[in-house]
Amino acid sequence: MMDSLDALALDAPKHGLAGPTSEPAAMPVTEIRPDHKLVAFDAASVWQYRGLLWVLILRDLKVLYRQTALGACWAIAQPLFTVAIFTVIFGHFAKIPTDGAPYALFAGSAIILWTYFAESVRRSATGLVTEAELIRKIYFPRLVIPLATVVSPMVDFAIALVVLLALMLWYGVVPGWHIVFAIPTLAVTAMLALGVSLWLGPVNVRFRDVKHTLPFLIQIWMYASPIVYAASIVPGSVRWVYALNPMVGLIEAFRFAILGGTAPDLFALAVSVTAASVLLFTGLIFFQRMERSFADII
Repeated sequence: MMDSLDALALDAPKHGLAGPTSEPAAMPVTEIRPDHKLVAFDAASVWQYRGLLWVLILRDLKVLYRQTALGACWAIAQPLFTVAIFTVIFGHFAKIPTDGAPYALFAGSAIILWTYFAESVRRSATGLVTEAELIRKIYFPRLVIPLATVVSPMVDFAIALVVLLALMLWYGVVPGWHIVFAIPTLAVTAMLALGVSLWLGPVNVRFRDVKHTLPFLIQIWMYASPIVYAASIVPGSVRWVYALNPMVGLIEAFRFAILGGTAPDLFALAVSVTAASVLLFTGLIFFQRMERSFADII
């Protein structure tokens, strides 16, 4: 009897029988390591977490207008009030030239694009700190956060664009074939906003001065762009210096797409596209290098 039991114990592994000395099966382990490549943009990983990206976008939209009396109507009221103020001050009193377009349309076509850019940069610059608890608790591609904060303001942009088109019909202005340039211009503006955000977001993790200085810098940047005035009033001798502002070419291109008229300066437009591409590429590298320490510092 003992010999038969000993033989059964020896044959237990062969028959899948667990004896008293068998070890439990090892659990699968996923090890996450930082990538040491110069550019390690993992588009597949970001796409895998597209559900989280969608949730963050919807949450931003809900939080923005939660417990407000007007709700999403603020997306209409803000650009309308801004256009009205600029029209009275710069169009009626200062008599700023507009290259033949009604001042309300001239300013409005620039304001909605600038508002999208400024709001995207403002949200993205502070987005990593705002999502500190999420970053510390779970793993996900950190690039999802600046992507969400750049995509969500497009809803306000779309609403403001509809209002602008209605205002154009009221003035008797009908968009022409050049409106097809509006989408590429918006895409380059989003690239520029994301590129700036990929630099400012990690810097804000280490130095919280960014959130204090950013509103001031955005305000200066606005008046350095052809929003309340036409770029044509800038003296020709310094026009190339003025065109180094990447928003100059984009605002002129979007204004041309909506209202027509004078075509944008090709040099300024080339500067905008180049700046957006360079900032996005270098921003991805910088963001990748810095994101390894987000959870420790934030």
